[in-house]
Amino acid sequence: MSPFLWEQHCALPLSPAARIGDLARYPAGSFVSVNVGYSPQSTADSFALLRRFRGDALADSRFELVSTVDDIDSGETIALAFDLEDAGPLGGDLDNVARFHDLGVRSLQLVYNHANAAGGGCLDREDTGLTGYGRDVVARLNEAGMFADGSHCSRRTGLELAERSTAPMIYSHSNFAALWDHPRNITDEQARACAATGGVIGINGVGIFLGHNAIDARAERIEAMARHIEYGAELVGIEHIGIGSDYSFDAADFNTELRQNPDAFSEAYTKWGPVCWVEPEDLLGAADVPGLDEVLAGRGFSAADRAAVFGENFRRVAGQVWRG
Repeated sequence: MSPFLWEQHCALPLSPAARIGDLARYPAGSFVSVNVGYSPQSTADSFALLRRFRGDALADSRFELVSTVDDIDSGETIALAFDLEDAGPLGGDLDNVARFHDLGVRSLQLVYNHANAAGGGCLDREDTGLTGYGRDVVARLNEAGMFADGSHCSRRTGLELAERSTAPMIYSHSNFAALWDHPRNITDEQARACAATGGVIGINGVGIFLGHNAIDARAERIEAMARHIEYGAELVGIEHIGIGSDYSFDAADFNTELRQNPDAFSEAYTKWGPVCWVEPEDLLGAADVPGLDEVLAGRGFSAADRAAVFGENFRRVAGQVWRG
C-alpha cells in the first residue's frame, strides 16, 4: 500500500488557462498545496486566481478544500490548500496575510529569487537578509497560522526567518547544496536552523536543482531526489524531511518565461536547457519507471520512514502551525 502523499508545492498555470482538474494526476487521498501567485502577480491577480481555483475545486467532486489538518480525510478526494511563492502579492499590506488565510492559503514564501520588501533572494549578489517588513510578515504568518517558507530566499534570509519564527518554519521545495551546488539549494546550516524550529524541508524534483535535467533522465531524477531525501535524513533526522516536488503543470509556459523574463532568473536556471521535472506519478510509482517510494525502499527506508517523508512529517507540523 502506498503511503499518504502530502505535496507541499506544485504550480498550475497562473492564468485563465489553468484547469483544476489537472491536479487529479495526484492519487485520491493526497493533500496538495497549489501556488496562486509569485513575484509578478499583483494582490488583485492573486486574489482573483485564488477565488477561481476555489470555485473550480468546489464544483469538482474529486477535490475538497481544507482549512485544518483535521479536514484531510485521506479518502476518495484530493485535499487542496494554497500557497504564495513571494510576499509581493501582499501588496505591502500586512492585513492581507489574514485575508489570504481566510481563502485557504496556508503557506507563504517570503522571497522569489530576488530581493523584495521582505528580504533577500537566492539569486542576489548581495545577501541583505530579512528586512524589518519581512520580520513583520513572519510575525503575521505565525499569528494567522500559516507556514513561513524559506524556499527561494537568500541564505541569510532563511537563517533569520528561522530565528524570528515562533512556529515551525518550512522549506516547501528545496534541495541540498552539499549534493548539487546550485544557488536555489540550501546549505546544511539552513537545514539545521529549519529543523531546530521543528520544521520540515520538502525535497523537490526539478532537474536543474538535482543535477539531472536531460529529457531522457527521468529515472536519474528520481534517484537524485531519493539521494537528497537520504542526505537530509542523515543531516537533520528523517522527521524533518518531506516532499514538495515543485511540479509545474505549465512546463511549456514556464520554460518560455525563463527565456523571456531573464531578470527574474539567471544563467543558473537557463544554462541547462528546458527544465524537466519528476512527474506526480513518479512519486508513488504509478508509471513506467521505479517510483520514488520504490527507490527509497531499495535504499533501506522502512515503510514507517517512507510514510514520514511522503506525508506524516508535513501533516505533523501543519497540525502545530495551521489554524482554521
